[in-house]
Amino acid sequence: MSSQPSQHNPLRIVYAAGPGDVAGTYGYWRDGQDDPTQVAMTCSGMFYDLCRANGDMGYVIASNRRPARIVNKTFLIEHRPIRFLQSAAVLYHLGQVWSGLRLLVSAVRYRADAAVVVEGSTHWFMLGLFRYFGIAVIPSLHCVLWPKFRQTGRKPNWVSRTIRSLSCRFFAKTRSGILVMSSDIAAQVREVSDGKARNIVSFLPTYKASAFDGIQPCDPEQRPFRVLFAGRVETNKGVFDLLNIAKRFAAAGRSEIEFDLCGTGGALESLKQQAAAAGVQARFRCHGHCERSTMREMYSKSHVVIVPTRTDFVEGFNQVIAEAVLAGRPVITSAVCPALEYVRGAAIEVAPDDENAYGDAILSLCDNPALLTEKLAACTKFREQFLDLGNAWNANLRLLLEHVRHRGVKHSSSATAVYPSQPVA
Repeated sequence: MSSQPSQHNPLRIVYAAGPGDVAGTYGYWRDGQDDPTQVAMTCSGMFYDLCRANGDMGYVIASNRRPARIVNKTFLIEHRPIRFLQSAAVLYHLGQVWSGLRLLVSAVRYRADAAVVVEGSTHWFMLGLFRYFGIAVIPSLHCVLWPKFRQTGRKPNWVSRTIRSLSCRFFAKTRSGILVMSSDIAAQVREVSDGKARNIVSFLPTYKASAFDGIQPCDPEQRPFRVLFAGRVETNKGVFDLLNIAKRFAAAGRSEIEFDLCGTGGALESLKQQAAAAGVQARFRCHGHCERSTMREMYSKSHVVIVPTRTDFVEGFNQVIAEAVLAGRPVITSAVCPALEYVRGAAIEVAPDDENAYGDAILSLCDNPALLTEKLAACTKFREQFLDLGNAWNANLRLLLEHVRHRGVKHSSSATAVYPSQPVA
């Protein structure tokens, strides 16, 4: 991508970026550094790159709770928490509606030409209001709209049905394009829009090869055989399934198989306590949050990465699967994770929510070095797609913004954007 600013139709773009620390990332970006808290290239960092390359102006709004506000000639960056996110359903929906109205007011005051909106910023149907102010909306979906394996039993209430119906109309009428992180998300967008959604463009999580420098090759014969989990430590991420597998192996005398869990979450303390009560904590280690250098060490010591996400989680891709392959480690997972489709030859697929199948898959790699060697070699074939900048979020967003740019922006490049002196209430 060219680093020279475009001389034609610079845009004003509002980017509702989700809960990330966009101000922190900006500080690293401004100093020419990658955000050390993230392994993948961040979308906010890529957005800053895009604006600089095209001479655009950006108003970046994140729901991060850390107070932050940055204003300069190119960017207005603001952390603005969304109200009632953890509240009961009625308050939650009111919070989403209010967030959508705040976002609209901010975009209008900023004289935005386009709004790029990540899920969770507001209910999708609220973005339909933007078209009445001439603001093109580009949704950016990183999660599926509903769990891929739908649960039977309780039907959604009338509020959920109404919200979904309104959101269906929004996707059907969206003409500026839709960014999606996987083919599973694209399929659901087509389904809810009755096939009317246009310009659905896929992107992939993107990395710099240097992020995986120093990771040692795996020795299939080395023992103990180490299984790595990385991500949120929550029930719906399958961590208690892993504990049950560890207890199964302990009962069978398979002491050469060990587990390392890296990450934090609401289930971490309970998981530690239950592991200790079962007497497996020496071979079922919970490390908490791990920085990049520690994760390199964990990958170097591991034989396989396991991603046992359960069917009640709305998984949009699961970047750990891409990172495992980039680290040269095969993956055990299920079709709950859309990323499986992109690395299938380097993975062992099991049935969703089947902890026995996950355990059997670990044993198959542990007891069959030839199979492990085959999967290790396959990792090389799937690396490049996650290193290719042409697959990156900002490269594909740029294509969609070109349609907005060529239709003509509403304001001359010399016009002054309205920066609220205080965040919109």
